[in-house]
Amino acid sequence: MKRRDFLKASTAVAAGHVIATTAPALAQGRKDVLVTVSESAPNSFDAMSPGANRGSYEVGWNVYDRLISWDQKPTSAGSSRWDSTKFKPELAEEWDLRDMSVTFKIRKNATFHDGTPVTAKDVKWSLDRAVTVTGSSKPQFKIGSLDDPAQFVVVDDHTLRVDFHQKDKLTMPTFGVPNAIIYNSGLARSHATEADPWAVDWLKGNTAGSGAYKLTSKLGDQEVAFIRNDKWVSGAAPKIPRVIWRAVPSAATRRALLERGDIDLSQDLPPKDVADMTKDARLRVVGTPADNSVQYLGMQVKMPPFDNKKVRQAIAYAIPYEKIMEVALYNRARPLFGGPSKVTKPEWPQPHWYKTDLAKAKQLLTEAGFPNGFETNLSFDLGAAVTNEPMCLLIQENLAKIGIKVTLDKVAGANWRAAFSSKKLPFITNIFGGWLNYPDYFFHWAYHGQNALFNSSSYQNPEMDKLIDASRFESDPEKYAHDVEAFVTLAFDDVPTVPLYQPFVDVAMQKDVSGYRYWFHRQLDYRPLRKA
Repeated sequence: MKRRDFLKASTAVAAGHVIATTAPALAQGRKDVLVTVSESAPNSFDAMSPGANRGSYEVGWNVYDRLISWDQKPTSAGSSRWDSTKFKPELAEEWDLRDMSVTFKIRKNATFHDGTPVTAKDVKWSLDRAVTVTGSSKPQFKIGSLDDPAQFVVVDDHTLRVDFHQKDKLTMPTFGVPNAIIYNSGLARSHATEADPWAVDWLKGNTAGSGAYKLTSKLGDQEVAFIRNDKWVSGAAPKIPRVIWRAVPSAATRRALLERGDIDLSQDLPPKDVADMTKDARLRVVGTPADNSVQYLGMQVKMPPFDNKKVRQAIAYAIPYEKIMEVALYNRARPLFGGPSKVTKPEWPQPHWYKTDLAKAKQLLTEAGFPNGFETNLSFDLGAAVTNEPMCLLIQENLAKIGIKVTLDKVAGANWRAAFSSKKLPFITNIFGGWLNYPDYFFHWAYHGQNALFNSSSYQNPEMDKLIDASRFESDPEKYAHDVEAFVTLAFDDVPTVPLYQPFVDVAMQKDVSGYRYWFHRQLDYRPLRKA
């Protein structure tokens, strides 16, 4: 089925969900349906596809299986978070990890959504695709020292061996990230073409998974519906049979729907609303500092005037950090400014030493040769406008005080990933979270000079690259700490990006909803959720 036909066929089914779930007092009559809302929708059903957004990871997490996952640990009442130190089985029921290989045993009773048995050939095809297709999976697998289809060896129908190039702490966790998904290779290949041998176009609008939920319909960019896969064997059976996920751009509408009881759970609410909801006895709010995540201002260092370090430092001193925390965030974040003058901890994220000092900013701008300032555009993602817009307005206002005239460039959420990764925007704010909780992992993506995917500033420093590369494979704790402290110091001094804060992942839900689990990809996991 072509994507346009799929969407047409979905409309009639999804329209029924809209009617069925928008009546008043729905919480009393839909115990078997979870209705969740967020600001924007997935732009693809394939987490491996080029430009896939965070919503795509949510689809992939619930509709597909990965070979392994992680255990969890409790947090607040009825909630938990992933435990980055403990793997657990998913599609692979067990594995044998050795110095230079790992052998996975695939569950013999696992089937795809169409009833086809899952085999090691499907796993190999999926991993081959991950290291071949241009998209987010290829660089993710490469950082785990997985870049050659020859590394994935089918031993028998339910056994797959992976041969290592080298010992790498990031290899095993790579098999559990959102884009390490296992496809029904026969179904996917039936929609491949000579020009598209990996069925990239078809998988953007269709699924071929074995996961806990099946995607049943999509209504444009407004709604996606799921039904529980009762034949799922890769974990505990989900408690909720149906999930409906709606994109509701208006934050006020999302809040009203939640307070009226018309929906069960909301993501992407403005910090002010979250702060208010923490005082509402009818609701439960879970806020978690996002692991290895930073909201930052990025400057394109290959474009004047941002190729001048003093200009970048001037901007770092001109940002109204406190106002951002209070006015834009209502303190629903961890500040990353005003820290000590020297880096002494091998941690990330951590506060830098810049703070608001307009006199210092003006001095540095004059020393850089711009006593009267300059003009530039500041681009941000409209898909996260509830925070980005007030923050950018505050930055625009403060930079004007040192002569920098800023025009705000609002980029549609569906286009943001492609826009910032093009590295053609001079000045941006963005959030990046490193999936795997290591400082060197974050810096590989965001600061490494060798075409790092999220190095949106095009920053290149051979000393930085050397430190990042060395820390990835360093087994001596003292040497590792030295390398991390050194590359964090470089990042703060050269300041191609200015860390602003470590965001919270805030989720507000009805009191009868429990089982929320925080994951590093910051999207919902439907599988552990329950309704009383």
